Order: sequence, then C-alpha cells, then structure tokens
Amino acid sequence: MSTNSTAGYLERLGLEGNPEPTLENLRRLHRAHVERIPYETLDFHRGVPAGLDPAESVRRIVEGRRGGYCFQLNGAFGTLLAELGYRVTLHSVGVQGTDDLAPVGVNGNHLALLVSGDAFEGRWLADVGLGFAFHEPLPLRAGRTEQGPFAYELAPSAAAPGVWRLDHHPVRGFTGADISTAEARIEEFGAEHVRLSTSPGSEFVRTARVQRRDALGTDLLLGRVLTRITAGGETRREIDDAGEWFGVLRDTFGLPLDDLDAVERRRLWEVVGAAHEEWLAARR
Repeated sequence: MSTNSTAGYLERLGLEGNPEPTLENLRRLHRAHVERIPYETLDFHRGVPAGLDPAESVRRIVEGRRGGYCFQLNGAFGTLLAELGYRVTLHSVGVQGTDDLAPVGVNGNHLALLVSGDAFEGRWLADVGLGFAFHEPLPLRAGRTEQGPFAYELAPSAAAPGVWRLDHHPVRGFTGADISTAEARIEEFGAEHVRLSTSPGSEFVRTARVQRRDALGTDLLLGRVLTRITAGGETRREIDDAGEWFGVLRDTFGLPLDDLDAVERRRLWEVVGAAHEEWLAARR
C-alpha cells in the first residue's frame, strides 16, 4: 500500500495519524471498519462483481467509497493491518447459513484473518466481512464472547485437527463456522468467489444485501426490506420508493454510490425490485 492509500483508508475509518500495532488499536480499527465500511453485494446485481485482489479492494474502499463482501473486505483489512505493523495471515473458513444443509467443516466459502503482534499476546480472529459477525476481534481461544445482541463461542472443531469452531448465538444470518489455522492465499478463493458472485443459485445473487454492524446491533438491507436488529428485538420496513432506497444506502450505510450514473442506478433499482417481487410471490 502507498502512503496515500494508507492515509485514505484510515480517513475512511474516521481515524487520524498512524496507529501503533497494539491490541487496543486493533480493536479500534475493527470497530471502525464494521461501522463505516458496509458489507455489500450490490455489484453482483449489476453483473459486474469486483475481483479479489487486495490492492483492488483497497482502491474500491478508499477511492470508490464502496464496501464489499468477505473476500474483499477481509483482504483489504488484512493489507491495512500488515501495513500498520501487525502480523496477519489469511484463513479458509466454512460458514453454515441458517438454511444451509452443508455439513460442518472448512469449504472455503469465507475468508477470515488471524492477527498477532509484538505488543500483545496470542492470536486474534478478525472478521470485517461477515454481516452478523464481531464488532471487535475475538481471542483465538476456547470461550464465549458477548457483543451487543450476539454471542460467539469458540472451541476446537470436531471437523478436523487444526480447525476452530465458531458458534453464533442467537442464530441470525449464520449458525456457525469452521476456521482452518492453516495459512491460505487469496488466489485459493477464486473459484468460490465466482460461484458466490455469479451463480443463479447463490443467495448473494438472488437477493441484494447491505449490512453494517455497531456496538448495539446491526442494520440489514435485504432487497427492499430494511431491518434493525438489537438486543431489544427488531424493526422492519419495506421500501417502495427508489429515492428513499438510495437515501438509505447513503445515510444508513455510507454508500452514496457516486460511481453509478443515473442509468446504472435505475437499472440496479429495477433488478433489486424484480428479485424482491419474486421473494414476495414465494411467500404467498
């Protein structure tokens, strides 16, 4: 990363200076990332999914003022952390969704980071690319961590040696995940990225998703339905107006979409709307 890219990334996170690679700064960086840079799959619905190269993902975040999904967000965040002096490795993960019949185990449908440093002990699980995931990184040791309305429980996985199991409570978005401790390369996720971003059977292709996390809960825009989830429950409303929908993207998720012209915006609204109508029909 160039000095300008690092400064621009930190500016996007609302942070100044050059944070030292301490545990407290790792927490600050992680919190800022999930609060300010959304999980989003909008370009999948435009037929132009971005690639996996971390340098491209950094430019997308810094220059394009956009977000991304797991491979892109964690790839970019790992690059930033390494630039700031942390030791960072990429790891293959298998995430099981709420309707997923896939068995537990590592299948590479997700990417997470393990982070360590000279100024603190142990390895920490960082993940800014899973919508219902952590507000702060988790220590890679057995135990339960509560953050806002969600709790995350880590333990050695029964799936295979050298794998950690993460269980999510209460179940929202995903039931759990299996995380390999073997280091991975970003290129290893290429085939899965193509499947998730282009296959008609992919949940990310079927329904547009935008999400951000904060200390109290999460905001989720699924198609045209906006939901706020906290410990007190959830509120939900359907958005039928294009202007309001783009306003929510701008004001709630920090996505002005200045990179889209009027024709591209209209087409995106139409595609998301068509998928939303299919979803409504399936519920009747």
